[in-house]
Amino acid sequence: MKYILYLTLFALLFTSCKSGSSANSKNNHSYSMADKIVNSASKHIGAPYKMAGKTAAGFDCSGLVYSTFNEFEVQVPRTSYDQAKIGKALGQNFNKATKGDLIFFKTNNSSRINHVGIITEANNDEIKFIHSSTSRGVIISSTKESYYQRAFTQINRILE
Repeated sequence: MKYILYLTLFALLFTSCKSGSSANSKNNHSYSMADKIVNSASKHIGAPYKMAGKTAAGFDCSGLVYSTFNEFEVQVPRTSYDQAKIGKALGQNFNKATKGDLIFFKTNNSSRINHVGIITEANNDEIKFIHSSTSRGVIISSTKESYYQRAFTQINRILE
């Protein structure tokens, strides 16, 4: 009787493990890379703003993106203007945005993209993103903030 009980438990263990591991592995890979990137960038919350900075001693917005993505061997250009030219352009559609995408802005009445962040959360009416602000350093902000709402320009997907 014990033998049958052990055999049944053993079979259940392997059956349940197999069903859990056969989940959509492509999506899990992309999702986990986005998580890694957001988690890595988040470690720098509170770091100061530094023009042309790309280290924990200080970041500018594109330096935070550049160093974070390069940490995972994802090559991106150094400036926000050039970063906006790579990946898959998603326009301004919040519904298409996902964690790990880049969000771009034209701030201070600029005619060209001059600010970038990494999306940490997205839903139908709000995107939260981590970036380096000139006044507050590395922080998480929202497109619901009027400054970023006005300056929002586009979203690009770098990770596939």
